[in-house]
Amino acid sequence: MQTQKEHKKLGREKLERIIEMCNAIENRTVDPFVLNIDEIIGVVKEYFPHWEHPDELNLDSEVLHHLASVIKLQSEWVKHRSTSLYTDPFLLEERIKRASKQELLDVFLGAWHPLIEFERISLHSLAEGLRYWEALGPIGERWKDQAADEVATGTTSREELVAQRVLGDKEFSEELECYWHELKVKVAEKGQDGKIDYWEFIGADTYEETVQRAFLTSFLVTYGYATLEIDRLEETIHIKPYDKPRTQALSVQSTSVPIVVSFEDWQKWKRGDGR
Repeated sequence: MQTQKEHKKLGREKLERIIEMCNAIENRTVDPFVLNIDEIIGVVKEYFPHWEHPDELNLDSEVLHHLASVIKLQSEWVKHRSTSLYTDPFLLEERIKRASKQELLDVFLGAWHPLIEFERISLHSLAEGLRYWEALGPIGERWKDQAADEVATGTTSREELVAQRVLGDKEFSEELECYWHELKVKVAEKGQDGKIDYWEFIGADTYEETVQRAFLTSFLVTYGYATLEIDRLEETIHIKPYDKPRTQALSVQSTSVPIVVSFEDWQKWKRGDGR
């Protein structure tokens, strides 16, 4: 049998543990529904008749105060869940377990919003296709040969081709020799290590002239008058003339090197911005 003193001591310990639990709930570290309010009120009722001293009554009233705070938190939790249409996952699980296949199918179809659709040929689409092909005219009428305009042939002179800038005013071989000589002179004056920057050589006052010089430079390389040295890491191109034309350039398969001579690149060269 417990003595009166031991019983009161056990009651004080229970009330202190209840206060600690309430403090944890008020600090939002514990779920407010962990505490069973009815059970706690039963503990308070059990020990209330045995309290005699003011400190004991003060402890009892403190428990009631914290219980009121916990009940308020529980009320706020229920209010928040009800306004946000929250459904407890355990209740959902129970409803799913109890629902029949047909009920689950109805719920799924009601909430299903497919992003794609499957199309297939129907009798209606086949009939539309047949009507389309029947309305088409014969292929000979749809693809009629168009008569080409007859143009009379004629002759032209070298002077006219030069005037139209199809040919230069010199023989091509002679023009290429002069251009090769110009390259060697520029390398001697402005080049380094027997070569010169590609744009430093082909660059001219007008874009049209620059394109023409790039065109002639390609033939210098093709016919063995010069070679290109390309540094892909530094993104630089130099042209280096040979002392004598190398005829093996025409007999050996070489690699084509496309070089873009755009109007924007020419403008950068004119401004001295580099490429």
